[in-house]
Amino acid sequence: MLKEIIIAIQSYYKAHYFIRKHKLWKWIIIPGIIYTILFVVSLYFFGITANSFIEWLSLKTGLKTWLTKNDTGLLGFLFTFAGIMLWIIQMLFYFSLFKYIWLIVGSPVFAYLSEKTATIIEHREFVFNSNQFLKDIFRGVRIAIRNCLWQTVYMVSILILSLIPVAGWLTPPLALLVECYYYGFSMLDYSLERKKVSAAESIYFIGEHKGLAIGNGLMFYLIQVVPVIGWILAPAYAVVAATLSLHDVNELIPAKA
Repeated sequence: MLKEIIIAIQSYYKAHYFIRKHKLWKWIIIPGIIYTILFVVSLYFFGITANSFIEWLSLKTGLKTWLTKNDTGLLGFLFTFAGIMLWIIQMLFYFSLFKYIWLIVGSPVFAYLSEKTATIIEHREFVFNSNQFLKDIFRGVRIAIRNCLWQTVYMVSILILSLIPVAGWLTPPLALLVECYYYGFSMLDYSLERKKVSAAESIYFIGEHKGLAIGNGLMFYLIQVVPVIGWILAPAYAVVAATLSLHDVNELIPAKA
């Protein structure tokens, strides 16, 4: 799996030079600006909601009153740290929901960009096929919904675990790992669909090669750390990088007649 993670990470560097060389910036910048605007607005409201939820939970459970009566330095530190972990998990959970909305809305752009990248790599003429394009979009939407449901199950479980002092400290990296896997999954599936790999086979293939998905999602989140520029570049770079990484391991993909 480590080798596949490295391949996925390296594919982002290849994607940067690939985009520059083939002048694909319009497919990067315009969707990226729309994504950034939606991301900033959502992040603002998500932050307010997360703080309100923690306050409501501490009051509803009586935890705030109990801590006030039994105030000790260590106890206060443990629950404060647990509150921070809970806030982080909530933000990851909210972001994952926003991410899937964007994956659904951005499916036409992602499908087109993946196809465009593949035709350049394979040295063939790009011929727009409306039927295949629509199939790619609907497949992308179905996979996004499927992944959203499964990820929600995992994230809710992690959210509950985060309420447990000490044990909850491990939940942010666990939640991030789940986030990376499912985001990378969606990016890789565009290429697998184009290679006539069924949804079931795609799920099995990516499950067997988790490193490609995790590495793609990890780089996506690392780029997001850079304000504005990272937000603009991350989504489209992830699509191009996923297409390039699958090209590097093409022999592993189930052959289709």
